[in-house]
Amino acid sequence: MQKILISILMVFALLCGAASAWAGTTDLVNALGPGDFKAREQAIAALAASGDPAAVPVLDALDAGKLYMRKADKVVFIIKDDADPATLIDPATGQDAGTAPKATLEKVKVNNALRGVISSAKGGLTLFSPDVATRKAAAANILKAGDASAVDTLEKAIAAEKDPSALALMKQAFAAAVLNSSRPDADKLAAIETLKEVGDRDTAALLAQVANSAEEPVKSAAAAAAASIQSGLASWTLVQNFWYGISLGSVLLLAAIGLAITFGVMGIINMAHGELVMVGAYTAYVTQQVVTAYIPGAADYALLISVPSAFIVTGLLGMAIERTIIRFLYGRPLETLLATFGLSLVLQQAVRSLFGPTNKDVSAPSWMAGSIDITNGLSLTMNRIVIVAFTAVIFFGLMLLMKRSPIGLQMRAVTQNRPMARAMGIKAAWVDTLTFGLGSGIAGLAGVALTQIDNVSPNLGQNYIIDSFLVVVFGGVGNLWGTLAGAMALGIANKFLEPFAGAVLGKIIILICVILFIQKRPRGLFAIKGRWVES
Repeated sequence: MQKILISILMVFALLCGAASAWAGTTDLVNALGPGDFKAREQAIAALAASGDPAAVPVLDALDAGKLYMRKADKVVFIIKDDADPATLIDPATGQDAGTAPKATLEKVKVNNALRGVISSAKGGLTLFSPDVATRKAAAANILKAGDASAVDTLEKAIAAEKDPSALALMKQAFAAAVLNSSRPDADKLAAIETLKEVGDRDTAALLAQVANSAEEPVKSAAAAAAASIQSGLASWTLVQNFWYGISLGSVLLLAAIGLAITFGVMGIINMAHGELVMVGAYTAYVTQQVVTAYIPGAADYALLISVPSAFIVTGLLGMAIERTIIRFLYGRPLETLLATFGLSLVLQQAVRSLFGPTNKDVSAPSWMAGSIDITNGLSLTMNRIVIVAFTAVIFFGLMLLMKRSPIGLQMRAVTQNRPMARAMGIKAAWVDTLTFGLGSGIAGLAGVALTQIDNVSPNLGQNYIIDSFLVVVFGGVGNLWGTLAGAMALGIANKFLEPFAGAVLGKIIILICVILFIQKRPRGLFAIKGRWVES
Protein backbone atom coordinates (compact mmCIF):
# COMPACT_ATOMS: atom_id res chain seq x y z
CA MET A 1 0.00 0.00 0.00
CA GLN A 2 2.83 2.33 0.88
CA LYS A 3 4.54 1.60 -2.48
CA ILE A 4 1.31 2.38 -4.35
CA LEU A 5 0.96 5.71 -2.57
CA ILE A 6 4.59 6.59 -3.36
CA SER A 7 4.05 5.71 -7.03
CA ILE A 8 0.91 7.85 -7.19
CA LEU A 9 2.77 10.75 -5.60
CA MET A 10 5.64 10.39 -8.09
CA VAL A 11 3.27 10.36 -11.07
CA PHE A 12 1.47 13.39 -9.62
CA ALA A 13 4.80 15.18 -9.18
CA LEU A 14 5.81 14.42 -12.77
CA LEU A 15 2.47 15.66 -14.09
CA CYS A 16 2.80 18.82 -12.02
CA GLY A 17 6.33 19.31 -13.33
CA ALA A 18 5.19 18.84 -16.93
CA ALA A 19 2.27 21.18 -16.41
CA SER A 20 4.61 23.75 -14.93
CA ALA A 21 6.97 23.37 -17.91
CA TRP A 22 4.11 23.77 -20.36
CA ALA A 23 2.96 26.87 -18.50
CA GLY A 24 6.47 28.30 -18.62
CA THR A 25 6.74 27.62 -22.35
CA THR A 26 3.33 29.21 -22.96
CA ASP A 27 4.42 32.39 -21.19
CA LEU A 28 7.61 32.50 -23.26
CA VAL A 29 5.65 31.96 -26.49
CA ASN A 30 3.18 34.72 -25.57
CA ALA A 31 6.15 37.04 -24.98
CA LEU A 32 6.88 36.83 -28.72
CA GLY A 33 3.72 38.78 -29.57
CA PRO A 34 4.00 42.33 -28.20
CA GLY A 35 6.97 44.67 -28.40
CA ASP A 36 9.50 45.56 -31.09
CA PHE A 37 12.10 43.40 -32.86
CA LYS A 38 14.57 43.84 -29.99
CA ALA A 39 12.06 42.56 -27.45
CA ARG A 40 11.19 39.71 -29.80
CA GLU A 41 14.87 38.74 -30.04
CA GLN A 42 15.06 38.58 -26.25
CA ALA A 43 11.93 36.43 -26.17
CA ILE A 44 13.44 34.05 -28.73
CA ALA A 45 16.63 33.81 -26.65
CA ALA A 46 14.57 33.04 -23.54
CA LEU A 47 12.64 30.38 -25.44
CA ALA A 48 15.91 28.83 -26.66
CA ALA A 49 17.34 28.91 -23.12
CA SER A 50 14.35 26.90 -21.85
CA GLY A 51 15.66 23.87 -23.76
CA ASP A 52 12.08 22.75 -24.44
CA PRO A 53 11.88 20.94 -27.83
CA ALA A 54 8.17 21.96 -27.99
CA ALA A 55 9.40 25.46 -28.84
CA VAL A 56 10.81 24.28 -32.21
CA PRO A 57 7.42 24.22 -34.03
CA VAL A 58 6.72 27.70 -32.63
CA LEU A 59 9.97 29.05 -34.04
CA ASP A 60 9.26 27.28 -37.34
CA ALA A 61 5.87 29.02 -37.48
CA LEU A 62 7.45 32.36 -36.57
CA ASP A 63 10.01 31.93 -39.35
CA ALA A 64 7.28 30.95 -41.84
CA GLY A 65 5.06 33.93 -40.90
CA LYS A 66 2.32 31.76 -39.38
CA LEU A 67 2.55 33.01 -35.80
CA TYR A 68 -0.23 35.49 -34.83
CA MET A 69 -1.16 37.36 -31.64
CA ARG A 70 -4.81 37.77 -30.61
CA LYS A 71 -5.25 41.52 -30.10
CA ALA A 72 -7.78 41.20 -27.30
CA ASP A 73 -5.65 39.25 -24.78
CA LYS A 74 -2.12 39.19 -26.38
CA VAL A 75 -2.20 35.37 -26.60
CA VAL A 76 -0.08 33.91 -29.41
CA PHE A 77 -1.33 31.16 -31.75
CA ILE A 78 -0.14 29.30 -34.81
CA ILE A 79 -2.57 29.56 -37.73
CA LYS A 80 -3.17 26.46 -39.80
CA ASP A 81 -3.60 28.18 -43.18
CA ASP A 82 -4.38 31.55 -44.76
CA ALA A 83 -8.16 31.12 -44.59
CA ASP A 84 -10.41 33.74 -42.95
CA PRO A 85 -11.54 33.05 -40.27
CA ALA A 86 -8.20 31.50 -39.36
CA THR A 87 -7.92 28.08 -37.73
CA LEU A 88 -5.91 28.51 -34.52
CA ILE A 89 -3.47 25.98 -33.06
CA ASP A 90 -2.29 26.11 -29.45
CA PRO A 91 1.56 26.48 -29.67
CA ALA A 92 2.17 24.60 -26.43
CA THR A 93 0.02 21.53 -27.11
CA GLY A 94 -0.36 21.55 -30.89
CA GLN A 95 -4.12 21.07 -30.42
CA ASP A 96 -6.90 22.87 -32.29
CA ALA A 97 -7.79 26.13 -30.47
CA GLY A 98 -10.83 27.15 -32.51
CA THR A 99 -11.12 29.89 -35.12
CA ALA A 100 -10.87 33.67 -35.19
CA PRO A 101 -11.38 36.38 -37.83
CA LYS A 102 -8.13 37.63 -39.31
CA ALA A 103 -9.06 41.17 -38.28
CA THR A 104 -8.81 40.19 -34.59
CA LEU A 105 -5.29 38.84 -35.05
CA GLU A 106 -1.93 40.53 -35.54
CA LYS A 107 0.93 38.84 -37.34
CA VAL A 108 4.14 38.42 -35.33
CA LYS A 109 6.62 40.01 -37.72
CA VAL A 110 10.26 39.00 -38.26
CA ASN A 111 13.15 40.53 -40.17
CA ASN A 112 16.36 39.03 -41.57
CA ALA A 113 18.26 39.59 -38.33
CA LEU A 114 15.57 37.75 -36.37
CA ARG A 115 15.62 34.88 -38.86
CA GLY A 116 19.30 34.33 -38.03
CA VAL A 117 18.46 34.32 -34.30
CA ILE A 118 15.62 31.86 -34.94
CA SER A 119 17.93 29.51 -36.86
CA SER A 120 20.47 29.50 -34.02
CA ALA A 121 17.74 28.98 -31.43
CA LYS A 122 16.30 26.00 -33.30
CA GLY A 123 19.78 24.50 -33.52
CA GLY A 124 20.11 24.69 -29.75
CA LEU A 125 16.64 23.33 -29.02
CA THR A 126 16.97 20.33 -31.30
CA LEU A 127 20.01 19.30 -29.30
CA PHE A 128 17.52 17.65 -26.94
CA SER A 129 15.57 15.83 -29.63
CA PRO A 130 14.92 12.12 -28.94
CA ASP A 131 16.28 11.38 -32.42
CA VAL A 132 20.09 10.97 -32.51
CA ALA A 133 20.35 12.13 -36.13
CA THR A 134 18.47 15.35 -35.29
CA ARG A 135 20.77 16.03 -32.33
CA LYS A 136 23.84 15.43 -34.49
CA ALA A 137 22.49 17.71 -37.21
CA ALA A 138 21.87 20.45 -34.63
CA ALA A 139 25.40 20.08 -33.25
CA ALA A 140 26.85 20.17 -36.76
CA ASN A 141 24.97 23.41 -37.51
CA ILE A 142 26.30 25.03 -34.34
CA LEU A 143 29.82 23.80 -35.16
CA LYS A 144 29.59 25.40 -38.58
CA ALA A 145 28.13 28.67 -37.29
CA GLY A 146 30.15 28.90 -34.06
CA ASP A 147 27.11 30.40 -32.34
CA ALA A 148 28.24 31.78 -28.95
CA SER A 149 24.67 31.92 -27.59
CA ALA A 150 24.49 28.12 -27.68
CA VAL A 151 27.23 27.60 -25.08
CA ASP A 152 24.95 27.08 -22.10
CA THR A 153 22.52 24.90 -24.03
CA LEU A 154 25.37 22.76 -25.32
CA GLU A 155 26.67 22.25 -21.79
CA LYS A 156 23.28 20.88 -20.76
CA ALA A 157 23.07 18.74 -23.89
CA ILE A 158 26.58 17.32 -23.36
CA ALA A 159 25.72 16.40 -19.79
CA ALA A 160 22.62 14.53 -20.95
CA GLU A 161 24.01 12.93 -24.13
CA LYS A 162 24.56 9.14 -24.15
CA ASP A 163 25.36 8.49 -27.81
CA PRO A 164 29.18 8.60 -28.32
CA SER A 165 29.10 10.00 -31.87
CA ALA A 166 26.60 12.72 -30.97
CA LEU A 167 28.59 13.51 -27.82
CA ALA A 168 31.81 13.96 -29.81
CA LEU A 169 30.06 16.27 -32.27
CA MET A 170 28.51 18.28 -29.43
CA LYS A 171 31.91 18.77 -27.81
CA GLN A 172 33.28 20.09 -31.10
CA ALA A 173 30.28 22.41 -31.45
CA PHE A 174 30.80 23.54 -27.85
CA ALA A 175 34.43 24.37 -28.64
CA ALA A 176 33.39 26.42 -31.69
CA ALA A 177 30.78 28.28 -29.62
CA VAL A 178 33.25 28.97 -26.79
CA LEU A 179 35.71 30.57 -29.22
CA ASN A 180 33.15 33.23 -30.10
CA SER A 181 31.93 33.70 -26.52
CA SER A 182 33.24 35.77 -23.61
CA ARG A 183 34.58 32.71 -21.79
CA PRO A 184 38.10 32.92 -20.20
CA ASP A 185 41.22 32.42 -22.34
CA ALA A 186 41.89 29.04 -20.72
CA ASP A 187 38.56 27.74 -22.02
CA LYS A 188 39.29 29.13 -25.49
CA LEU A 189 42.76 27.53 -25.59
CA ALA A 190 41.20 24.17 -24.71
CA ALA A 191 38.57 24.76 -27.44
CA ILE A 192 41.32 25.43 -30.01
CA GLU A 193 42.93 22.06 -29.19
CA THR A 194 39.56 20.35 -29.65
CA LEU A 195 38.92 22.05 -33.00
CA LYS A 196 42.45 21.30 -34.20
CA GLU A 197 41.55 17.60 -34.11
CA VAL A 198 38.51 18.23 -36.35
CA GLY A 199 40.76 19.45 -39.15
CA ASP A 200 38.24 20.36 -41.85
CA ARG A 201 37.94 23.51 -43.98
CA ASP A 202 35.12 25.07 -41.92
CA THR A 203 37.13 24.67 -38.73
CA ALA A 204 40.22 26.16 -40.35
CA ALA A 205 38.16 29.16 -41.48
CA LEU A 206 36.73 29.60 -37.97
CA LEU A 207 40.19 29.46 -36.38
CA ALA A 208 41.58 31.93 -38.92
CA GLN A 209 38.71 34.29 -38.12
CA VAL A 210 39.46 34.01 -34.40
CA ALA A 211 43.18 34.57 -35.05
CA ASN A 212 42.35 37.86 -36.79
CA SER A 213 40.13 39.21 -34.02
CA ALA A 214 41.35 37.71 -30.71
CA GLU A 215 44.14 38.84 -28.43
CA GLU A 216 47.16 36.94 -27.17
CA PRO A 217 47.58 34.06 -26.30
CA VAL A 218 44.39 32.95 -28.07
CA LYS A 219 45.44 34.76 -31.25
CA SER A 220 48.74 32.83 -31.62
CA ALA A 221 47.20 29.48 -30.70
CA ALA A 222 44.35 29.91 -33.19
CA ALA A 223 46.74 30.98 -35.98
CA ALA A 224 49.03 27.99 -35.33
CA ALA A 225 46.06 25.58 -35.31
CA ALA A 226 44.65 27.07 -38.53
CA ALA A 227 48.06 26.76 -40.23
CA SER A 228 48.38 23.14 -39.09
CA ILE A 229 44.94 22.27 -40.47
CA GLN A 230 45.66 24.04 -43.78
CA SER A 231 48.90 22.09 -44.14
CA GLY A 232 47.09 18.79 -43.62
CA LEU A 233 44.31 19.81 -46.02
CA ALA A 234 46.88 20.69 -48.70
CA SER A 235 48.21 17.13 -48.58
CA TRP A 236 44.71 15.69 -48.85
CA THR A 237 43.95 18.08 -51.70
CA LEU A 238 46.76 16.48 -53.71
CA VAL A 239 45.29 13.04 -53.01
CA GLN A 240 41.81 14.30 -53.89
CA ASN A 241 43.04 15.80 -57.20
CA PHE A 242 44.74 12.50 -58.02
CA TRP A 243 41.47 10.67 -57.34
CA TYR A 244 39.54 13.16 -59.48
CA GLY A 245 42.11 12.56 -62.21
CA ILE A 246 41.61 8.79 -61.95
CA SER A 247 37.83 9.18 -62.16
CA LEU A 248 38.09 11.58 -65.13
CA GLY A 249 40.57 9.17 -66.75
CA SER A 250 38.03 6.36 -66.26
CA VAL A 251 35.38 8.41 -68.07
CA LEU A 252 37.83 9.12 -70.92
CA LEU A 253 38.81 5.45 -71.06
CA LEU A 254 35.16 4.40 -71.24
CA ALA A 255 34.52 6.80 -74.09
CA ALA A 256 37.74 5.87 -75.92
CA ILE A 257 38.03 2.12 -75.42
CA GLY A 258 35.43 1.36 -78.09
CA LEU A 259 37.22 3.74 -80.44
CA ALA A 260 40.50 1.96 -79.64
CA ILE A 261 38.99 -1.07 -81.40
CA THR A 262 37.26 0.56 -84.38
CA PHE A 263 39.92 3.23 -85.01
CA GLY A 264 42.98 1.77 -83.34
CA VAL A 265 42.62 -1.85 -84.44
CA MET A 266 40.50 -1.63 -87.61
CA GLY A 267 41.79 1.75 -88.80
CA ILE A 268 38.30 3.21 -89.29
CA ILE A 269 37.93 6.92 -88.57
CA ASN A 270 34.48 6.65 -87.01
CA MET A 271 33.19 10.18 -86.39
CA ALA A 272 29.87 8.66 -85.27
CA HIS A 273 31.50 7.01 -82.24
CA GLY A 274 30.30 9.79 -79.95
CA GLU A 275 26.74 9.31 -81.21
CA LEU A 276 26.97 5.58 -80.35
CA VAL A 277 27.87 6.69 -76.81
CA MET A 278 24.82 8.97 -76.92
CA VAL A 279 22.57 6.11 -78.10
CA GLY A 280 23.79 4.03 -75.14
CA ALA A 281 22.84 6.86 -72.77
CA TYR A 282 19.35 7.12 -74.29
CA THR A 283 18.97 3.34 -74.02
CA ALA A 284 19.62 3.69 -70.29
CA TYR A 285 16.97 6.44 -70.14
CA VAL A 286 14.37 4.34 -71.98
CA THR A 287 15.16 1.27 -69.88
CA GLN A 288 14.67 3.24 -66.68
CA GLN A 289 11.35 4.64 -67.91
CA VAL A 290 10.07 1.17 -68.86
CA VAL A 291 11.21 -0.49 -65.62
CA THR A 292 9.76 2.32 -63.49
CA ALA A 293 6.42 2.11 -65.34
CA TYR A 294 5.99 -1.67 -65.42
CA ILE A 295 8.21 -3.04 -62.62
CA PRO A 296 8.30 -0.28 -59.97
CA GLY A 297 9.84 -2.60 -57.41
CA ALA A 298 12.93 -3.02 -59.61
CA ALA A 299 13.40 0.70 -60.31
CA ASP A 300 16.55 0.73 -58.20
CA TYR A 301 18.12 -1.83 -60.52
CA ALA A 302 17.12 -0.20 -63.84
CA LEU A 303 20.66 1.04 -64.37
CA LEU A 304 22.01 -2.50 -64.06
CA ILE A 305 19.40 -3.75 -66.55
CA SER A 306 20.37 -0.98 -68.96
CA VAL A 307 23.99 -2.24 -69.15
CA PRO A 308 23.28 -5.32 -71.32
CA SER A 309 20.45 -3.44 -73.08
CA ALA A 310 22.79 -0.64 -74.19
CA PHE A 311 25.49 -3.10 -75.26
CA ILE A 312 23.03 -5.06 -77.44
CA VAL A 313 21.36 -1.97 -78.97
CA THR A 314 24.56 -0.13 -79.86
CA GLY A 315 26.35 -3.35 -80.84
CA LEU A 316 23.60 -4.26 -83.33
CA LEU A 317 23.53 -0.66 -84.57
CA GLY A 318 27.29 -0.76 -85.08
CA MET A 319 27.07 -4.05 -86.99
CA ALA A 320 24.39 -2.56 -89.22
CA ILE A 321 26.60 0.49 -89.87
CA GLU A 322 29.54 -1.74 -90.77
CA ARG A 323 27.50 -3.92 -93.14
CA THR A 324 25.77 -1.03 -94.91
CA ILE A 325 28.39 1.76 -94.94
CA ILE A 326 31.84 0.96 -93.58
CA ARG A 327 32.52 -2.27 -95.50
CA PHE A 328 32.40 -0.36 -98.82
CA LEU A 329 34.97 2.19 -97.62
CA TYR A 330 37.84 0.09 -96.27
CA GLY A 331 41.17 1.59 -97.34
CA ARG A 332 39.55 4.99 -98.05
CA PRO A 333 39.94 6.90 -94.78
CA LEU A 334 38.76 10.30 -96.05
CA GLU A 335 35.53 8.86 -97.44
CA THR A 336 35.02 6.95 -94.17
CA LEU A 337 35.48 10.17 -92.21
CA LEU A 338 32.90 12.03 -94.30
CA ALA A 339 30.42 9.16 -94.28
CA THR A 340 30.57 8.66 -90.51
CA PHE A 341 30.40 12.42 -89.91
CA GLY A 342 27.19 12.52 -91.95
CA LEU A 343 25.93 9.49 -90.04
CA SER A 344 26.60 11.27 -86.73
CA LEU A 345 24.39 14.18 -87.87
CA VAL A 346 21.65 11.74 -88.87
CA LEU A 347 21.78 9.97 -85.50
CA GLN A 348 21.69 13.27 -83.61
CA GLN A 349 18.67 14.48 -85.54
CA ALA A 350 16.91 11.13 -85.16
CA VAL A 351 17.34 11.22 -81.38
CA ARG A 352 16.30 14.88 -81.31
CA SER A 353 13.12 14.03 -83.23
CA LEU A 354 12.28 11.07 -80.98
CA PHE A 355 13.10 12.50 -77.54
CA GLY A 356 13.25 16.26 -78.09
CA PRO A 357 16.20 18.64 -77.71
CA THR A 358 16.00 18.97 -73.91
CA ASN A 359 18.10 17.04 -71.42
CA LYS A 360 16.76 13.78 -70.03
CA ASP A 361 17.30 12.67 -66.47
CA VAL A 362 18.52 9.18 -65.58
CA SER A 363 18.08 8.94 -61.82
CA ALA A 364 20.90 7.51 -59.75
CA PRO A 365 19.92 4.37 -57.82
CA SER A 366 19.99 4.57 -54.05
CA TRP A 367 23.09 2.37 -53.87
CA MET A 368 25.04 4.97 -55.86
CA ALA A 369 23.99 7.93 -53.70
CA GLY A 370 26.13 9.64 -51.08
CA SER A 371 29.85 9.56 -50.51
CA ILE A 372 32.48 7.91 -48.38
CA ASP A 373 34.43 10.21 -46.04
CA ILE A 374 37.97 8.89 -45.82
CA THR A 375 39.11 11.84 -43.68
CA ASN A 376 37.87 15.39 -43.08
CA GLY A 377 39.79 16.50 -46.17
CA LEU A 378 39.02 13.57 -48.48
CA SER A 379 35.59 12.43 -49.57
CA LEU A 380 34.83 9.99 -52.43
CA THR A 381 31.42 10.09 -54.11
CA MET A 382 29.77 6.73 -54.72
CA ASN A 383 28.94 7.39 -58.38
CA ARG A 384 32.61 8.04 -59.20
CA ILE A 385 33.68 4.92 -57.30
CA VAL A 386 31.16 2.80 -59.23
CA ILE A 387 32.29 4.29 -62.58
CA VAL A 388 35.96 3.55 -61.82
CA ALA A 389 35.07 -0.06 -60.88
CA PHE A 390 32.79 -0.40 -63.94
CA THR A 391 35.58 0.84 -66.21
CA ALA A 392 38.05 -1.63 -64.70
CA VAL A 393 35.62 -4.52 -65.28
CA ILE A 394 35.06 -3.52 -68.93
CA PHE A 395 38.76 -2.99 -69.60
CA PHE A 396 39.97 -6.29 -68.17
CA GLY A 397 36.96 -8.13 -69.62
CA LEU A 398 37.87 -6.78 -73.07
CA MET A 399 41.51 -7.77 -72.55
CA LEU A 400 40.45 -11.34 -71.70
CA LEU A 401 38.15 -11.43 -74.73
CA MET A 402 40.90 -10.26 -77.09
CA LYS A 403 43.64 -12.47 -75.62
CA ARG A 404 41.87 -15.64 -74.53
CA SER A 405 38.79 -16.17 -76.71
CA PRO A 406 38.61 -17.64 -80.27
CA ILE A 407 36.84 -14.55 -81.59
CA GLY A 408 39.54 -12.35 -80.05
CA LEU A 409 42.21 -14.45 -81.74
CA GLN A 410 40.43 -14.12 -85.08
CA MET A 411 40.08 -10.36 -84.62
CA ARG A 412 43.79 -9.97 -84.00
CA ALA A 413 44.64 -12.27 -86.89
CA VAL A 414 42.46 -10.37 -89.37
CA THR A 415 43.73 -6.96 -88.31
CA GLN A 416 47.42 -7.94 -88.27
CA ASN A 417 47.59 -10.06 -91.46
CA ARG A 418 44.35 -10.20 -93.40
CA PRO A 419 45.54 -12.38 -96.37
CA MET A 420 47.08 -14.95 -94.01
CA ALA A 421 43.91 -15.00 -91.87
CA ARG A 422 41.80 -15.63 -94.98
CA ALA A 423 44.18 -18.37 -96.05
CA MET A 424 43.61 -20.02 -92.67
CA GLY A 425 39.85 -20.11 -93.33
CA ILE A 426 38.78 -17.15 -91.18
CA LYS A 427 35.77 -15.29 -92.55
CA ALA A 428 37.39 -11.84 -92.49
CA ALA A 429 34.26 -9.94 -93.50
CA TRP A 430 32.23 -11.30 -90.58
CA VAL A 431 35.13 -10.74 -88.19
CA ASP A 432 35.19 -7.10 -89.31
CA THR A 433 31.47 -6.83 -88.59
CA LEU A 434 31.80 -8.43 -85.15
CA THR A 435 34.80 -6.25 -84.30
CA PHE A 436 32.96 -3.06 -85.24
CA GLY A 437 29.90 -4.27 -83.31
CA LEU A 438 32.07 -4.95 -80.24
CA GLY A 439 33.55 -1.46 -80.34
CA SER A 440 30.10 0.05 -80.79
CA GLY A 441 28.67 -2.03 -77.91
CA ILE A 442 31.39 -0.79 -75.58
CA ALA A 443 30.57 2.77 -76.67
CA GLY A 444 27.00 2.05 -75.51
CA LEU A 445 28.30 0.92 -72.12
CA ALA A 446 30.20 4.20 -71.87
CA GLY A 447 26.91 6.01 -72.51
CA VAL A 448 25.28 4.20 -69.58
CA ALA A 449 28.09 5.26 -67.25
CA LEU A 450 28.01 8.85 -68.48
CA THR A 451 24.32 9.19 -67.55
CA GLN A 452 25.46 9.42 -63.93
CA ILE A 453 27.81 12.36 -64.40
CA ASP A 454 26.59 14.21 -67.50
CA ASN A 455 23.41 15.41 -69.15
CA VAL A 456 21.66 12.99 -71.51
CA SER A 457 21.11 15.07 -74.63
CA PRO A 458 21.58 14.71 -78.41
CA ASN A 459 24.89 16.59 -78.02
CA LEU A 460 26.34 14.17 -75.46
CA GLY A 461 28.62 12.40 -77.94
CA GLN A 462 30.18 15.60 -79.27
CA ASN A 463 31.62 16.34 -75.84
CA TYR A 464 33.71 13.17 -75.88
CA ILE A 465 34.62 12.42 -79.51
CA ILE A 466 37.68 14.71 -79.59
CA ASP A 467 38.92 13.48 -76.20
CA SER A 468 38.43 9.89 -77.37
CA PHE A 469 40.59 10.38 -80.47
CA LEU A 470 43.16 12.23 -78.35
CA VAL A 471 43.39 9.32 -75.89
CA VAL A 472 43.74 6.69 -78.63
CA VAL A 473 46.39 8.63 -80.58
CA PHE A 474 48.34 9.58 -77.44
CA GLY A 475 48.22 6.09 -75.95
CA GLY A 476 49.22 4.30 -79.14
CA VAL A 477 46.98 3.24 -82.00
CA GLY A 478 45.61 -0.28 -81.54
CA ASN A 479 46.97 -0.89 -78.02
CA LEU A 480 44.51 -1.24 -75.15
CA TRP A 481 47.21 -0.75 -72.50
CA GLY A 482 48.20 2.41 -74.32
CA THR A 483 44.58 3.57 -74.26
CA LEU A 484 44.49 2.98 -70.50
CA ALA A 485 47.76 4.84 -69.95
CA GLY A 486 46.69 7.69 -72.24
CA ALA A 487 43.30 8.12 -70.56
CA MET A 488 44.74 8.14 -67.05
CA ALA A 489 47.62 10.46 -67.99
CA LEU A 490 45.30 12.98 -69.65
CA GLY A 491 42.70 12.74 -66.85
CA ILE A 492 45.23 13.30 -64.05
CA ALA A 493 47.07 16.07 -65.93
CA ASN A 494 43.75 17.81 -66.58
CA LYS A 495 42.74 17.78 -62.91
CA PHE A 496 46.12 19.11 -61.73
CA LEU A 497 46.11 21.89 -64.36
CA GLU A 498 42.52 23.06 -63.81
CA PRO A 499 43.08 24.79 -60.42
CA PHE A 500 45.90 26.91 -61.88
CA ALA A 501 44.97 27.41 -65.53
CA GLY A 502 41.19 26.91 -65.63
CA ALA A 503 39.27 24.23 -67.52
CA VAL A 504 39.62 25.67 -71.05
CA LEU A 505 43.25 26.76 -70.84
CA GLY A 506 44.11 23.45 -69.16
CA LYS A 507 42.72 21.52 -72.14
CA ILE A 508 44.60 23.74 -74.57
CA ILE A 509 47.87 23.13 -72.69
CA ILE A 510 47.25 19.37 -72.75
CA LEU A 511 46.44 19.46 -76.48
CA ILE A 512 49.68 21.33 -77.22
CA CYS A 513 51.68 18.86 -75.10
CA VAL A 514 50.12 15.89 -76.93
CA ILE A 515 50.89 17.46 -80.33
CA LEU A 516 54.53 17.96 -79.30
CA PHE A 517 54.66 14.42 -77.98
CA ILE A 518 53.24 12.97 -81.21
CA GLN A 519 55.94 14.83 -83.13
CA LYS A 520 58.53 12.79 -81.26
CA ARG A 521 56.58 9.52 -81.08
CA PRO A 522 54.11 9.38 -83.99
CA ARG A 523 52.78 5.99 -82.85
CA GLY A 524 52.01 7.16 -79.30
CA LEU A 525 53.07 5.69 -75.97
CA PHE A 526 52.61 2.05 -77.00
CA ALA A 527 52.59 1.15 -80.70
CA ILE A 528 51.78 -2.18 -82.34
CA LYS A 529 51.48 -3.37 -85.90
CA GLY A 530 48.06 -3.53 -87.52
CA ARG A 531 46.20 -2.82 -90.71
CA TRP A 532 46.32 0.91 -89.98
CA VAL A 533 50.06 0.92 -89.40
CA GLU A 534 50.81 -1.29 -92.38
CA SER A 535 48.72 0.87 -94.68
